[in-house]
Amino acid sequence: MAEIIEISRLALHDQVAARLRTMLVEGRIAPGAKLNERELSELLQVSRTPLREAIKLLGAEGLVDLLPNRGAVAVKLTEADVLNTFEVLSDLEGLSGELAAQRISEAELAELQARHYEMLACFTRRDLSGYYRLNALIHAGVNQAAGNPVLTSTYKAINARVQSLRFRTNQNEDKWKRAVKEHELMMQALAARDGAGLRAVLIQHMLHKRDTVLELLRAGEIYPQAAGK
Repeated sequence: MAEIIEISRLALHDQVAARLRTMLVEGRIAPGAKLNERELSELLQVSRTPLREAIKLLGAEGLVDLLPNRGAVAVKLTEADVLNTFEVLSDLEGLSGELAAQRISEAELAELQARHYEMLACFTRRDLSGYYRLNALIHAGVNQAAGNPVLTSTYKAINARVQSLRFRTNQNEDKWKRAVKEHELMMQALAARDGAGLRAVLIQHMLHKRDTVLELLRAGEIYPQAAGK
């Protein structure tokens, strides 16, 4: 019985973490906002215990900052944070692509191609939430196919902090279309086992993301409360 209860509790806090993760990425919890346990407990219809476990998990992932005397606060990055993060992330994505092109199995490639077509369907419907979910799975899948656990753990830790910013870069139609085209080039290079080509496309893709994020930050469109400062 104790084992069943433990599995149930673990499953619940994972479910809560998944829902909170989506809310943070999609901006339903604003960057810089405190995570109000009472409100979230009512909204998600869970007790404080699994909620707190979920928040700790998101803190470990880098989606929230756990601050003394303030509790959990949704990550809010400065311009310097963005520049520093994407500088590292672009190289991690590029290395992931180069290694994945050499090491990916036929089954892994088929799975990524299937997700790519599902992502294109979401783009056609302008389903941004579905598109981003599949987009993130594709990037993670390329990283996983690289077959380097040190690279994977490093990538996850750094990427988590810019997930919500990456989500916002596709809210502009032209930039969204460009991202889709870049994903098509990524899949072509991966299928051709072209490591150098895939590395180049992924780095360019990430630098475009960085530039869009900086543009939105400077226009006050990501953190509107800071627009007039």
